[in-house]
Amino acid sequence: MKAFTLLGERGTAGMDVFTKISGHEQVVFCNDPHTGLKAIIAIHNTTLGPALGGCRMRPYATVEDAVNDVLRLSKGMTYKCAAADVDFGGGKSVIIGNPLTDKSPEMFRAFGQFVESLKGRFYTGTDMGTTPEDFVHAAKETHCIVGIPEEYGGSGDSSIPTALGVIYGIKATNKAVWGNDALQGRTYAVQGLGKVGFKVAERLLEEGADLFVTDINDQAVEGLIQKASDLPGSVKAVRGEDIYSCEADVFVPCALGGIINDETIGKLKVKAVAGSANNQLEQEFHGEDLWRRGILYAPDYIVNAGGLIQVADELYEPNKQRVLTKTKAIYTSLLEVYRHSDDRSISTAEAADLFCEERIEARKHRSSFFTAGRKPKWDVKR
Repeated sequence: MKAFTLLGERGTAGMDVFTKISGHEQVVFCNDPHTGLKAIIAIHNTTLGPALGGCRMRPYATVEDAVNDVLRLSKGMTYKCAAADVDFGGGKSVIIGNPLTDKSPEMFRAFGQFVESLKGRFYTGTDMGTTPEDFVHAAKETHCIVGIPEEYGGSGDSSIPTALGVIYGIKATNKAVWGNDALQGRTYAVQGLGKVGFKVAERLLEEGADLFVTDINDQAVEGLIQKASDLPGSVKAVRGEDIYSCEADVFVPCALGGIINDETIGKLKVKAVAGSANNQLEQEFHGEDLWRRGILYAPDYIVNAGGLIQVADELYEPNKQRVLTKTKAIYTSLLEVYRHSDDRSISTAEAADLFCEERIEARKHRSSFFTAGRKPKWDVKR
């Protein structure tokens, strides 16, 4: 088993590597032929504390695709941690492979060993393509795992606070656009009915909202339609990309990222975008495009921070009430970002980034719970 950082000798090849990872503190490639593990860990910034970010598993077409994904996601986690006001920096990890066929307990134990080799610089847990149960195995090799099931000392299903945070994000967005934060009486186009999207859609229906929904899983759509029969709101299923052109008030992306792009942005007929999907803007300038079109964009890393808040809090001993209190702050954080956007005449995407950068700068000389040399109150290593 070997771990090595992305380093290069002086010269063109080395400079290309360092150019690619510019702005990141460390990128580690992890290779364990015995278990088939091929993973990449990216640590973007540890100013606020150790890097924190999930581990996703996907059958990336190329290693370059995996590198690009982990670099982009880890940078996003730096801003997400700053916005959520947790004492962690940004990191992320990816495992190259098919989550349906390539997983094994031994693979995740090997991954745990690599995480442990970073000596507390990186904490991780479940993300797309991985489950909390996968990290029960990883936690046998390292104490730097979060988001494991409650029966193993963790805080449980992180999709619950994530979905709640999205609801607070939508309410704040409604407040900014229409002057009140009521969910009922509005129409929402929900893209993706996974663990988070389904919970968001269900809550909207309970409040009497009308929904357009789409998901690659027809069973999820049918399940929501069945639930809607007993709830005040209504559901209409649409196919694939038709979701972008729905006559709705708010677009709620809860699936993959990159869905606000040159092709889709002109199709939107909504007044706002607020959802749980990571990295919704394919390019940074798409945030300004939305702003110029009069579409209020709720920066995704603020809206979807509920799960992060829970797993970060887990390291101080799980406390559901404390998590709920911090998740409610998503509402006020978004309103503050919207005010910054209006006051400075800049897009909400730029305003959110500045909000986070100012917070990081203000706290860079402060010691967090972890950087001060103290340890969490519990240890999942078994």
